[in-house]
Amino acid sequence: MSRLFPHSEYAEDQPLAHTLLATHVIYRGFQSGAVLGLLTGAVRCIPLLRSTSTPAATLWPLARSLSERSTGVGAAIGAGSMLVGLPARMWGRQEIEWKDRSWRLLENKGQMEVDDWSLVGTVAGAVIAATAQEKGTSLGWRSVVGGSGMGSLVGVMGYMGWRHGIKGGKWD
Repeated sequence: MSRLFPHSEYAEDQPLAHTLLATHVIYRGFQSGAVLGLLTGAVRCIPLLRSTSTPAATLWPLARSLSERSTGVGAAIGAGSMLVGLPARMWGRQEIEWKDRSWRLLENKGQMEVDDWSLVGTVAGAVIAATAQEKGTSLGWRSVVGGSGMGSLVGVMGYMGWRHGIKGGKWD
């Protein structure tokens, strides 16, 4: 996502510093909330999956739906909390501090690469969640946001496997 913003040679000249930093922080809140929501959904699914009275054919779709919705709620709460956290953290800061932080994000090759991978995962997760709905069911916001959050996490895991597994953590 950071590649979509212009990058100056010097931090003092960084355009759109507030927008870049806000986008980055809110997106990281979205991802952090998705992790917590997914963990919450997984814990809530354990008693459901241990149930012997419910047929197995209905358990897995129910568990998937519960995890997806929990991830969506967690992602929304995480992004919302960063909407409050960023202004609280940056209150009273000088413009150069905003520009410097934004410029450093764009200078960091690892950050740029993880942004690319996670953005692809987010879009893919949203598309998969939107198209995987059964006929006759409504497409709720929690499912689409949950699919986006799960996709984002899969994108980050793909980045980690690529950069630290296949590439051994080295840059060409």
